[in-house]
Amino acid sequence: MDLAYYYYEAGHMMLSPARAASNATKLLFKNPANPLTYTPYGRAVAAGCELFERATRRYGKPAFDLPTTRVDLGAGDEREVEVRERIVWRRPFCDLVNFDRLLPRGAPPQPKLLMVAPMSGHYATLLRGTVETFLPTHDVYVTDWVDARDVPLTEGRFDLDDYIDYVIDMCRLLGPDVHVMAVCQPAVPVLAAVARMEAMEDRATPRSMVLMGGPIDTRRSPTTVNEVAEKRGVEWFRKHCIVKVPPPNQGFWRDVYPGFFQLSGFMAMNLDRHISAHWNMFNHLVDGDGDSAEKHRDFYDEYLAVMDLTAEFYLQTVETVFVRHALPRGEMMHRDQPVDLSAIRNCAIMAVEGERDDISGVGQTLAALDLTPNLPAEKKLYHLQERVGHYGVFNGKRFRSEIAPRITAFIAEHDRAESSVGARRNGTARLKVVR
Repeated sequence: MDLAYYYYEAGHMMLSPARAASNATKLLFKNPANPLTYTPYGRAVAAGCELFERATRRYGKPAFDLPTTRVDLGAGDEREVEVRERIVWRRPFCDLVNFDRLLPRGAPPQPKLLMVAPMSGHYATLLRGTVETFLPTHDVYVTDWVDARDVPLTEGRFDLDDYIDYVIDMCRLLGPDVHVMAVCQPAVPVLAAVARMEAMEDRATPRSMVLMGGPIDTRRSPTTVNEVAEKRGVEWFRKHCIVKVPPPNQGFWRDVYPGFFQLSGFMAMNLDRHISAHWNMFNHLVDGDGDSAEKHRDFYDEYLAVMDLTAEFYLQTVETVFVRHALPRGEMMHRDQPVDLSAIRNCAIMAVEGERDDISGVGQTLAALDLTPNLPAEKKLYHLQERVGHYGVFNGKRFRSEIAPRITAFIAEHDRAESSVGARRNGTARLKVVR
């Protein structure tokens, strides 16, 4: 298996001349000076060349590309403001990015929202639509995970314990008024981080957390992904899925689970859908339907851009979450300390699931509410979104129109409640000082 990465790199290199020739042919048959450009034959050749080039290229990390947003400043004052990306916290395997909105002086404060993006093969830009939806109403921070093949071996390891440490550190940086959102894979480490913070009585514990399509208990409604992981066991994945990064990458010789392995698995699960999508794009290009073709490009530019994961993080996640089910069984540990979900007494939890989710089955995220017996019922909320799959839980039309408003209301409710409690506590403290 160690040679798999070399074969992958060699394949890209060998296809470079064909890709260049295909791109040149496409330009020839899209040239306005070429009479064939205006014929069905010319459009078919150009479309075929574009599909070949796109199917064989390496997709780099996309940009968030969110230069502006519209913010409601109250009293009917809604205006467009500039958005700037700022890195406010940096570690070898992650940057914390703040989407800093240039609000006018005196603008009312809005809740801080820490979005923990999935570290499962895709870049954090997979949440571009999620970020865009919450920018008008929240001060948004996103975990921008670094491709493991770009991290030198000298920076050390990164495993599930480190992931939890990162989440705790970010919560402490942002303060006790932060709300945290975990999309898919991070649901387990985020829930574990909050449990550890509550157990330590950490004053920076988030006010609320939103868990979206996360594998809290994969014994519930197990999907194909869950069943394969449990059946094969962690040693199978160690033997068949771990390879070394080749030079000249900065992280050469690091053991990783390559992003192209993960992508191959996702594509294979819905191969007929991807084939149909590309056939439809070919027809859109031949028919001159530029808008539909552009939507296809936008989606696959994101979907096909993948990153590598460190071997230790991947294998520990497989074993802890999918094989041993350690969290729901009360057996999960962090730095030799138990992850005790009964310690969660203050941080409100909202669980969001998709009716057609084929990655995290219905009930897996809901388990978080059942596993926190000491959290008051008024601090728990469950939402099952009809007619959406895994991706639709955090993106798309129904997410924007039905899921996001409920999340916004949930955060606002607990932001106000905790602010009132904090104000009362501060007032009491001041009275004691006066006396």
